[in-house]
Amino acid sequence: MCRSIYNYAYFRTKGRPVKQSPDGSLTQDQVAAPHEELPATAPLTPAQAFDALYAFCAPALVRQTYLLTGRRQLARESVERAFQLAWQRWPEVAVDRDPAGWVRVMAYEYALSPWHRFRPRHRNPEAPVADSSGRALMAVLQRLPPPQRRTLLLYDGVGLDLPETAAETEASTPTTAYRLMNARAVIAERLPELADPSSLHERLASLAGSERLRAAKPSSVRSGSERRARFWTRAAIAFTVALIGTTALTLRTAPTHYEPPVAPGAEVQGVPPRVGQGPLSEAEESLRQKLRESAGSGPERVAPLVR
Repeated sequence: MCRSIYNYAYFRTKGRPVKQSPDGSLTQDQVAAPHEELPATAPLTPAQAFDALYAFCAPALVRQTYLLTGRRQLARESVERAFQLAWQRWPEVAVDRDPAGWVRVMAYEYALSPWHRFRPRHRNPEAPVADSSGRALMAVLQRLPPPQRRTLLLYDGVGLDLPETAAETEASTPTTAYRLMNARAVIAERLPELADPSSLHERLASLAGSERLRAAKPSSVRSGSERRARFWTRAAIAFTVALIGTTALTLRTAPTHYEPPVAPGAEVQGVPPRVGQGPLSEAEESLRQKLRESAGSGPERVAPLVR
């Protein structure tokens, strides 16, 4: 496959046109074409190179992602999100040995994310395929575990060899072969006419090409990527400012010296319990009577007589 973004741009502009099969695979002539000597052309701007890659890969990638998920809107959203991420990391993607593979990995990872099941619109069933044979194949594909479905699509749909499929799915070659054989066995059991890999490849291509799935315009994808990058940049700045403010407030209001905690109260021994007043003794009765008979005012209250 094409190993440089400039080869993609050359195919789309100055070179011979590229005819891509519905499943996104290339012919042998197209595989060898990037190694041929290309005529000197004017250097492309990053936006032009991105648009060339998008126009070359996006239509087929949307159809591939639809076979992977069985949902049209999710397929378009996954491809758009993958290209938005590619535009944010364009210096890295532009020099990658396989930019189409880079974008395909991002699209597949987003499409197979388990969080989509919690979205309200994904709880409703998708409109079935018009063709009855296509509906049967799509039903079998969606019953496969996601790793087997992805391996089958890359090997029998896109046309990657076994080591490339293993590298893209981040699995060992024996594990990839085991997944591929299991997926083929399930399809052959339920759809015997697709036991031949070449028949399965043709049916996958026809199923993907039967759906009218249109990708968004590259300019809208680039602008959406820039808006998303600005949003997250502003969110990061706001979070940093809030963190700095919280830290400053904490330093301003925090105590500057150690304050030992108040010790818990301890019970005092030897104190008689509080009780109610009982009857007065004869001495207390005599003292109360004497106090009542004494003057309530006058100098005697200030300077009592000493006897």
